[in-house]
Amino acid sequence: MIEYKTKEQKRRFYRSKEWESLRQQALKRDNYECQHCKREGKVHINSRKVDGEKKSIEINVHHKYEIEFYPQLALMLDNLETLCLNCHNKTHGRVFNQAKKKKWDDERW
Repeated sequence: MIEYKTKEQKRRFYRSKEWESLRQQALKRDNYECQHCKREGKVHINSRKVDGEKKSIEINVHHKYEIEFYPQLALMLDNLETLCLNCHNKTHGRVFNQAKKKKWDDERW
């Protein structure tokens, strides 16, 4: 059985034709929408305007059961789910751009 324990093994997998083909199938199946946002009733579109510029929202295909621990499920469509970057990071416990805690401000008094 193929293992995906090292960075190089994972990198090779995510660059393979098999993965890219399956990834496209998952995106089409999920209508290019974040499934987590959809479950919460949020409307999540693929692009938005910021400061007058159109910005696209990054969409990821996530393995529900990680390939490192379940390599047999790596190429199973049922194990994949489309997530926006924000939800994907939350799923993996990566939280970025948290609001900085305000320092004491004497001017408020």
